[in-house]
Amino acid sequence: MPRKFTARWAETNVRKDIQVLPMREEHLAALAKLEQLCFSSPRSEATLRRELHNPTARFFTALCPDANGVEQVAGYSGMQEIVGECYVEDIAVFPEFRGQGVGRRLTQALLQTARENHCAFVTLEVRPSNEPAIHLYRSLGFAEVGLRKRFYTHPTEDALLMTCYLWDNRKG
Repeated sequence: MPRKFTARWAETNVRKDIQVLPMREEHLAALAKLEQLCFSSPRSEATLRRELHNPTARFFTALCPDANGVEQVAGYSGMQEIVGECYVEDIAVFPEFRGQGVGRRLTQALLQTARENHCAFVTLEVRPSNEPAIHLYRSLGFAEVGLRKRFYTHPTEDALLMTCYLWDNRKG
């Protein structure tokens, strides 16, 4: 049964100054730190660097100015595109930028890229306990399509499999 969204997860301070651009070398150190904060099996800077040269990788970085107007890495998203299908690897936002529309803009960048490349769908996994992310994904057109048992570790948790279909492949 779908969980009910409550207002405490609403993006209340949506920023107008979010810049989303392809991931670049100068973003990697900050993104490796973000991986440490967000994931139980974080990617290293070297692993992220390999994605810069991976022809199937589509990775984006969100930048936001701080109080002094200096651009800061706010988050990133990445997916693999293979034969018209996309699989989201990561979407992560630094805690101080959460609830401000950064995750939404990063996810929209992935969906836009998939549409531009005429992909059939975009799929991702999310922890069932991550209700803010589930709400975001649903609001962008993702639907629950399955469950991967004991997918996550630290703590062990199933993964909710969600897919956003970009066109109906039954029509040829």
